[in-house]
Amino acid sequence: MIQISAGEFKAKCLKLMDLAEQKHETIVITKRGAPVAKLVPYEESPSQLFGFLKGSVVIKGDLLEPIEEAWDAEAP
Repeated sequence: MIQISAGEFKAKCLKLMDLAEQKHETIVITKRGAPVAKLVPYEESPSQLFGFLKGSVVIKGDLLEPIEEAWDAEAP
């Protein structure tokens, strides 16, 4: 986390925005030594929790078909 005064932030705003985006840095902006604002990198979040992984799982083969491997429970 980086702390920077409001005047310095005003002078270096675009560079600090790039730093926050590229290195995922959080920047606290202060006025007379007291924090007044926070610049954090933007992260998109899914709009709905249900179904946000849709399409990310690939099924290879039949899930219900028996496999050819012997289990430890089947060993004599």
